Amino acid sequence: MAARVAARREGQDLRILDHTGTMLLQEDTPDDAPMLRPEIDRADLRDLLLRSLPEGTVRWGSVFTHANGRTLHFADGSTATYDLLVGADGANSRVRRLLTGTEPSYEGKVIVHSLIRAADRRHPELAAMVGRGNYWVFGPDRMLGAQRNGNGMIQVSISIRTAADVDPAAVTDLPGEWAPQFRRLLAACDEPFVARPTYLLPIGLRWPRRSGVTLLGDAAHLMPSHGEGANQAMRDAAELAAAIAAHPDDLDAALEQYEPAMYERTAAVARRSAQVAEMMSPPDAAQKVLRFFGAVE
Repeated sequence: MAARVAARREGQDLRILDHTGTMLLQEDTPDDAPMLRPEIDRADLRDLLLRSLPEGTVRWGSVFTHANGRTLHFADGSTATYDLLVGADGANSRVRRLLTGTEPSYEGKVIVHSLIRAADRRHPELAAMVGRGNYWVFGPDRMLGAQRNGNGMIQVSISIRTAADVDPAAVTDLPGEWAPQFRRLLAACDEPFVARPTYLLPIGLRWPRRSGVTLLGDAAHLMPSHGEGANQAMRDAAELAAAIAAHPDDLDAALEQYEPAMYERTAAVARRSAQVAEMMSPPDAAQKVLRFFGAVE
């Protein structure tokens, strides 16, 4: 219930434009619309999860480096033993290396990112332009995105297919045919743009079962960044917890229940995410996205 209270129905709003500023699609969510895909700020979700745990459950500042047998080693020299080690440590997971030598590979796309704080107060015109949810602008070679957060912040990004070591300034320097309001949006950002090359794990990655060790989230199935990665990580965690609850005295049986189902589910989602990534790739992304939403034939 707390997650539903923190979720934002209006986050389902969507505006799609081309780089000249022409509005191609606008979907505004009515106040009584069902919450089919609401948004929740990650900080709010994180706080909800942390508040559900007994104090002291999370051991902050403990950076895992490696494991010997059932002993974990941390960067500060401390150690701990485990019954079940769950690698939820993201794209560059150290835990994954205990199970497979497969590492993520560069997808070919870079996302440069910044943000605008207190947008309604400081930049009301831009805040009104972006709206309450997602704002996508498709150009011939790149996509500009903006997303409203619940705390008055607007996340701003540009994605482009280019070399992984690209200078962010080369990406945010929009070509001359882009409408001036998009340059104003970029200029309003409060922090220097940071380039984040995107990496992927092979779709359907599996590993030999190892007693007492498993993975979830990006550590297990790093996929294109279109929102499903976080959703699948949450479902991974819920299904792993359910498997442990069903087999409290046999953690290997819990993994036998969890892993095969996780492989099948996330491989299907990763394939769909790859299709979405292709759909949203220039040069004709706008038309493909509009067809997806049924806005054009």
